[in-house]
Amino acid sequence: MEVHALGWIVLIAIILVMITVDIVGHVRTPHAPSMKEAAWWSVAYVAMAIIFGLIIWAAYGSQYGGEYFAGYITEKSLSVDNLFVFVIIIAAFRIPRKYQQEVLLAGIIIALVLRAVFIAVGAAVIENFSWVFYLFGAFLLWTAISQARQGVEEPDEHEEYKENGFVRMVRRFVPVTPGFVGGKLVHRHHGKTFITPMLLAILAIGSADILFAVDSIPAIFGLTQEPYLVFAANAFSLLGLRQLYFLIDGLLDKLVYLHYGLAAILGFIAVKLLIHALHTNELPFINGGEPWHGLPEPTTAVSLGWIVGVLAITVITSLRKNKKTAALAAAEPKTLDAGEPAAGGIPAATDGAGREAGEVDPFADDRESAGRTSE
Repeated sequence: MEVHALGWIVLIAIILVMITVDIVGHVRTPHAPSMKEAAWWSVAYVAMAIIFGLIIWAAYGSQYGGEYFAGYITEKSLSVDNLFVFVIIIAAFRIPRKYQQEVLLAGIIIALVLRAVFIAVGAAVIENFSWVFYLFGAFLLWTAISQARQGVEEPDEHEEYKENGFVRMVRRFVPVTPGFVGGKLVHRHHGKTFITPMLLAILAIGSADILFAVDSIPAIFGLTQEPYLVFAANAFSLLGLRQLYFLIDGLLDKLVYLHYGLAAILGFIAVKLLIHALHTNELPFINGGEPWHGLPEPTTAVSLGWIVGVLAITVITSLRKNKKTAALAAAEPKTLDAGEPAAGGIPAATDGAGREAGEVDPFADDRESAGRTSE
């Protein structure tokens, strides 16, 4: 697949326009999006990804069109798993809801830039070292097993976010305000510069995505080795995450079989990668350094069918499980423990004036002390 420079320019322009629309239309005026708003924008982003895929299909044929759709659906599925971590990070930093859009968008932009670097490096490695498919396949197989084990383990209702090394390093060397200062990322106080927890949350989301990229980049390279398609699929799946977060926020725990579905998808791609590695084998200790074609490599149509089928089964079985659980819960009397919030989620913590937690002057105590001294 030979992509003209104009093709890259158009793709990057589309991404920049999408980011600009997000900044001007959503983040510039901080607000908590309604379910209706999140739903419409989610549909719009998915529609744009589909239209782009249809253009690829018409311009380059069904082979590359199918590879793009298989990659996009896989990346979109894996990105849903990312949302679990995003929820934990935002809750841990107690980000006021009206600023969550800005935090998510900035973190996603950082993640997109980092993934572009990973994709460029991955494409160069694959082009020069075909044996890397063995490593990708083995790693994805291990990841698939890990996903399946997460499905078996009981979820921890009190799971806490743990800062990664990068965020801990930033906090160690740069002073941080004790609370939020409106929507500021940096704040000056008494001639000293502080960063706010809001900036830390952005860095946490952006750097945490590195871990997901380690899984998703090898996965999509197992479906297509075209850097253009890999980058496009990653870009469209990531840029739609912000809307998807607000659309299914609070509903992620309903996808009880998600880990099994992701395990099945990653396991399939791992096998596909290993078969491809055998077809292009150059390692002297495997089949004497000659390619081995004992097993056929799954076609793009088979890959796409497997991914869509697994996701459909995952959603349907999860809905049935939730329905059954709800019916059993309704049949049993339930009493609320003292202090337990009523149905409808955990309300945002507020102070005596009704402000959201964290939205206070972080240096109010300093000024109060200074006032007493002056008296």
